[in-house]
Amino acid sequence: MRTVILVLSILGMTLLTGCQTQTVETIETMVLLDEKISEMKISKSNGFGGMNEDIIQSFTDAESINTFKNAIITSQKQMGKVDVSEPEYDVMVKYTSADGQLPTHGIHLWLGKENEKSMFMYIGDDEVYLTSAINTQKLRELIQSGN
Repeated sequence: MRTVILVLSILGMTLLTGCQTQTVETIETMVLLDEKISEMKISKSNGFGGMNEDIIQSFTDAESINTFKNAIITSQKQMGKVDVSEPEYDVMVKYTSADGQLPTHGIHLWLGKENEKSMFMYIGDDEVYLTSAINTQKLRELIQSGN
């Protein structure tokens, strides 16, 4: 009799454990093409939906490009509707291509203040991505060094 109760108890616990579902929330990040980036161009934004082609800064050195790339690809998507003001900057990600057929990524940037996060949004999209305060500081140093 004890054996039956023990077996039924183990079976019951196994079923209860197996029926529990864990929700694992995946964190979505921004993506760029898996191609070599040749240049990052920055312009003052004219607002949502378009890219201001009046470039105020251009970065072609590997360190600056990696700073921007890291800030972009580690930015985490914010769930739900986010109410944002007009973007501060537009970022153009230009890729190296032998045939010149790769697109340029256009991204809106809201540069955070010191110890704040910055926001990115693909031009033509409405989803907001936040980068870390550390990445914001690195971006501020780059962008403000040219102004």
